[in-house]
This record gives sequence, structure tokens and C-alpha cells, in this order.
Amino acid sequence: QVQLVESGGGLVHPGGSLRLSCAASGSILSINYMAWYRQAPGNQRDLVARIFSSGTTNYADSVKGRFTISRDTAKNTVYLQMNSLKLEDTAVYYCRVFALTTTRGSEYTYWGPGTQVTVSS
Repeated sequence: QVQLVESGGGLVHPGGSLRLSCAASGSILSINYMAWYRQAPGNQRDLVARIFSSGTTNYADSVKGRFTISRDTAKNTVYLQMNSLKLEDTAVYYCRVFALTTTRGSEYTYWGPGTQVTVSS
């Protein structure tokens, strides 16, 4: 199995910055991609940013130019640098990993427990 530990959430003023981290551990053979999703109350969980093993990245239009996803392959850790935060960025942020492990015969999705990001004046 894979365990995901997220950190870095908190309360920030509009225009401020936060950096989220997600460390994956367990019986990992390879990671296809690591991603951040977010879910605000009453809304669905949406993709924020994703980074593939190749280094290719995807971003939601709403965060392009403000958020940057990066990855430390050796540590199986993904980061999300969030700058110029807006009120509408308030949500629970979830880490998602699509990985191959020693316990499953195919790649599988794993989710972290989530970390709260609140942007408020």
C-alpha cells in the first residue's frame, strides 16, 4: 500500500503564499504521476495541478501563473507552491498519487487525507 502525508496548509491573507507538500511511502515500485486536487464546500473535487514522471505538468486554468507543482523523485514527494492566493482558492487540498506497488498488479490511485487552505482577509 501507499501512505500519503500532506503538510503546509493554513490560513493566509489574499495575495499571500503557501507551500504544500505530500510525501508518499510504502511498497512503491514506480509513480506515474502525482497531483493536487481541491474541494470547496458544496463543490466537487477538481484537479489543481499534476506532474508526470516525465516532468510534464498540467494546471487548472484558474491557477496558471500563480501555482507551481514540482516533485522530488528521490523522496517521492510533490510540492505545490501557491502564490497570489485568492479568496476562491479556499478549499481542502488533496494529494493524489497514481503508482505501481508490490502489492497490486497494476497502477492504482491513492489519496491523501487532505489539508485545509483558507484565504481570508
